[in-house]
Amino acid sequence: MTLKLCVAQLNFVVGDLPGNARKIIDAARAAHADGARLLLTPELSICGYACEDLFLRPAFMAACDDAVKTVARELAGLSDMTVVVGHPSGGDQRTRSVAVQQRHNAASVLRGGEVIATYAKRELPNYQVFDERRYFVPGDQPCVFEAGGVRIGLLICEDAWFETPAREAKAAGAQMLAVINASPFHIGKGDEREQTMRERVRACGLPLVYAHLVGGQDEVVFEGRSFALEASGALAGRAPSFEENLFTALVDIGSSATKSIASIVADVAPERSADADLWDALVLGVRDYIGKNGFPGAILGLSGGIDSALVLAIAVDALGRDKVRTVMMPSPYTADISWIDAREMAQRLGVRYDEISIVPQFEAFKASLASEFKGLPEDTTEENIQARIRGTLLMALSNKFGAIVLTTGNKSEMATGYCTLYGDMAGGFAVIKDVLKTTVFRLARWRNAHDPYGTGANPIPERIITRPPSAELRADQKDQDSLPPYEVLDGILERYMENDQSISEIQAAGFAPADVERVTRLIKINEYKRRQSPVGIRVSHRSFGKDWRYPITSKFRA
Repeated sequence: MTLKLCVAQLNFVVGDLPGNARKIIDAARAAHADGARLLLTPELSICGYACEDLFLRPAFMAACDDAVKTVARELAGLSDMTVVVGHPSGGDQRTRSVAVQQRHNAASVLRGGEVIATYAKRELPNYQVFDERRYFVPGDQPCVFEAGGVRIGLLICEDAWFETPAREAKAAGAQMLAVINASPFHIGKGDEREQTMRERVRACGLPLVYAHLVGGQDEVVFEGRSFALEASGALAGRAPSFEENLFTALVDIGSSATKSIASIVADVAPERSADADLWDALVLGVRDYIGKNGFPGAILGLSGGIDSALVLAIAVDALGRDKVRTVMMPSPYTADISWIDAREMAQRLGVRYDEISIVPQFEAFKASLASEFKGLPEDTTEENIQARIRGTLLMALSNKFGAIVLTTGNKSEMATGYCTLYGDMAGGFAVIKDVLKTTVFRLARWRNAHDPYGTGANPIPERIITRPPSAELRADQKDQDSLPPYEVLDGILERYMENDQSISEIQAAGFAPADVERVTRLIKINEYKRRQSPVGIRVSHRSFGKDWRYPITSKFRA
């Protein structure tokens, strides 16, 4: 006997309960027509992941309950179809004046118009971007249900990273595990998931199907890449990454006497490079942030430098050339090659390109402040004025035409404060906020060698990649005048900020004490800037966002 199951690897929208319910219903009907008798949807599929403090609103929780009932009712006619739907359940219960939290991160098993079982997630993550203990209480019971002759143990995401939930599901009679997930992407996370799930199936002796979410939600991205594993840990199938997919698998039940799964057969999407994953994560993050929030397009300042060039290439891949506009805003210090390279890149990608000189505004600012600044030399004040003029112009265009401003600062700049508050930090979405400068260069070369979205090969002029980076806010300025070499800076950032290594460990790795002291000091004193920066896409295991929660006012120095 064989069970055909389907993983609805879909892109849901937080809070769009009718839209999410409709996607689940349509997927179930399509899967049923294709012969599937079990549909698995991702974690919290009915409401999207993550809804944050919406979970604290009784009206939201009630609407989620109604949406689950809608799915069950509309699929009642598919009497032999079992559908697993992720959703929040419960609410606060009041005892006198005290509210007792009783919400669960749950999944319900639907069949014949009814909820035949509900499972509450047992392991609630409370690290990195996760804060599920703020909203939910853990469950304490296994859930095993039958579909197409197979007894399936249901787990939700973090549950599968621990031994007990899987072991207890097996003890309750499960022949295989179904794990529904919303696990945010970072580089290397896909391999990490598969390896951890191999350890789980080998430990419990059960095969596993892993149903994962796809899509962008504010600062996090989910890459899909759902998969199935044999009980031996061997890969039985894998869905494509970064796209919606109805991923099907055939489960051979074998003889009834053994009560074990003989095999799982599914398509296997190929392994991908880390840079291909990173590119697609950035593209999906931009596309969904702009699309789900209803912006008609994007606008960015194109300087002729590597960061804005990379952001432009990402934006065009995400949105198409017709929805992206660029503006070059030269100052007295803008080199001729910056004009030339910016124009050439805009032409290569076919986007709108305009030039608005900031020289008149810069001179007007200096004239207005001349009496106040009399006798004082020019310094970063005048540099920041130029950046703030540009930010004001971009925001004016955004206000007038509705397009969101994409900022172009990278993680190395965000860490060290090599950016201008209310200047180049002004905007609505920070595309490469979590991308180190050395990775910016590598990604630019990767994109020139690949055209994954058919928007044009080799979009970034070679000179943009090879010339020394410069903010061009004063004469003969180079980034390395103010910062250590990027290889040194990024090496320290990876160790200190991303991996929490101590200063002594970083120095033992070969970094000069002066460089370590300088970089860690810059990280500390620029916390106030980062708090005011736009939300950006998380692609590392620790980003400046929910992953990084340090006080602005603090005297501690390691």
